[in-house]
Amino acid sequence: MKYVRFKNDRHPEGCYGQLADDKVKILEGCIFKGDLRPTGEHVALDSIKSFLPPVDPPNIIAIGANYIDHCKECDKEPPKDPLVFIKTTNTVISSGENIVLPRNNPNEVDYEAELAVIIGRTASYVSEKDVFDYILGYTCANDVSARDVQLKIDSQWARGKSFDTFCPLGPYISTDIRDPKSLHINLRLNGKTMQDQQVSDMIFSIPRIISHLSAGMTLLPGTVILTGTPSGVGMAQNPQRFLRDGDIVEVEIDQIGVLRNKVVKRQ
Repeated sequence: MKYVRFKNDRHPEGCYGQLADDKVKILEGCIFKGDLRPTGEHVALDSIKSFLPPVDPPNIIAIGANYIDHCKECDKEPPKDPLVFIKTTNTVISSGENIVLPRNNPNEVDYEAELAVIIGRTASYVSEKDVFDYILGYTCANDVSARDVQLKIDSQWARGKSFDTFCPLGPYISTDIRDPKSLHINLRLNGKTMQDQQVSDMIFSIPRIISHLSAGMTLLPGTVILTGTPSGVGMAQNPQRFLRDGDIVEVEIDQIGVLRNKVVKRQ
């Protein structure tokens, strides 16, 4: 099933809905308790003007250098274990919201299409064989990164990955994907394909990632895990292609949907 989180005049605080063709069944209850239930209300999908991020994550944990081709384009050796970093929660925006270039560091902001995993229940020391019991579903993500801050100014990743609006998520949560390795990630910049790769090309699988993270780091319901980006990022282009005011970035993952965001200057 696919779930969407949005707000409208009748639900100004936001609500979940279940997609059914071109309609959305409005739900009530908690998505993490498994008690979502229909209210009997429906809205047309194309009437939704204000999408919300599919979850408000307590944490965003990301994996770097998880595709061989991306390691090659960055001239990096593939890691022996998952390379973990954190994005702060102020970065989260929904499909349709704007990616805002930071005022002091607007010139080397890059895109990174990623498959995001949403944790459904508290996970601690989870074995690889049991990982899928702890996953609520999957969504699209864009791990936006200020490369000059990340690689030159700070020489570490936290701030360059954590400017406001630097983690678009959405548009839907897909809960019935049985084999995430079969998914395909595509990123288009102003309609031109920049990233295009199978999830099966990841160095570390989703079971490996979540088992590794949960060994001492309790994963709370709603935690978002970004699983790494394929090759084709802007800093690896010749010439380099960073995000500019007016750009449209689309991340598409089959069985999930299209995450679409416009890039704007900070006023």
